[in-house]
Amino acid sequence: MYIQIVIWNLEKSDATVESLREYLRDYAVDAFSTLQGMRMKTWFADAEKGYWGAVYLWDGAKVGNPLSVSRAIELIGYPPTTTSVFAVEAIAEGVSVIESFKGVGRAFEESPAPVHDR
Repeated sequence: MYIQIVIWNLEKSDATVESLREYLRDYAVDAFSTLQGMRMKTWFADAEKGYWGAVYLWDGAKVGNPLSVSRAIELIGYPPTTTSVFAVEAIAEGVSVIESFKGVGRAFEESPAPVHDR
C-alpha cells in the first residue's frame, strides 16, 4: 500500500476553504468514491493559514488517476504546491464510535466547529 499527500497553498487562488467544502459536498466525495485502487481519501484544511490538501491510501504502487475525477486544479487555478508518495510501513485501526466515514467531516456540518489554538 502507498500513501500520497497532496497540499495546496491557496495564497494565490480565488478559491477558499469554504468554497472547496462545497466542491466536496456537491461533487468530489462521490466522484472519488468510484476511483479504482484507492482505499481512502481524506481531505484536510487550515483556513487561517490558507492550506488545502488530501491524503490518499492506495492499494498498490500502480495508483488510479485522481486527475480523471478531480476538479481541484480547475477550481484552485494551479497544481498542488507539493505532492509526495510514500510506501506504507504499517497500519493500525483504533476503536471508534464511527462505523462509516460516509458524511463525516466539516464539509457536511451545518456550521463548522471553531478552530482552537493548539
